[in-house]
Amino acid sequence: MKYVVRALKYFVQLMVILSLIITILIVAKVVDSDISKIFVNGYDSLWQIALMMLAFAAIYPSFGYGRRRVVVPGADEEVMPVLDRVMNAHRYEREQRTDGRICYRKSSVADRILRLWEDRISVERLATGFELEGYNRDVVRLVNAIRDAVQTGI
Repeated sequence: MKYVVRALKYFVQLMVILSLIITILIVAKVVDSDISKIFVNGYDSLWQIALMMLAFAAIYPSFGYGRRRVVVPGADEEVMPVLDRVMNAHRYEREQRTDGRICYRKSSVADRILRLWEDRISVERLATGFELEGYNRDVVRLVNAIRDAVQTGI
């Protein structure tokens, strides 16, 4: 279900961006204001474009979101402060959860809006370290930051 919601959010985001670009081009008088003159197939192009954007949106969550593991030796009392420091340094704040997972959200409202409220990083404690799940770019950055913090002893 999470996959479908992410795909729909991304589809809406793509369509809004495309609409803004077309509107700016029309207002700047770069293109004619008649849709049938802007696109080769006229109004038929609109549903064709929407289908293309739907295909991109359907594929994106499988590449944009994922899980990564990081090895962090030590007891919970030693490694949890390291995790909290790294997350705070990357502008994440801890969420109160009841399901046993540790979750962090972006502390900036602007970051949350730009990510369409898909800014949560879920952390699961494993015997050998942590497994982070969320937006791939952030997860990779955080895994590397945690690994560096553990290696340098910070």
